[in-house]
Amino acid sequence: MNEFEQDVQSKNNDVVDSIKGFAFSFIFFVLIFAIGTVVNVVAS
Repeated sequence: MNEFEQDVQSKNNDVVDSIKGFAFSFIFFVLIFAIGTVVNVVAS
């Protein structure tokens, strides 16, 4: 057995980390889109 499997650095669930990463990136791009939309509406 691999020695690193005995002493892992993080015992977090990978699914939770994946959901967090997806949510943060999704929120970031939604904010960018919303800012662009507001600028487009104000400019027109």
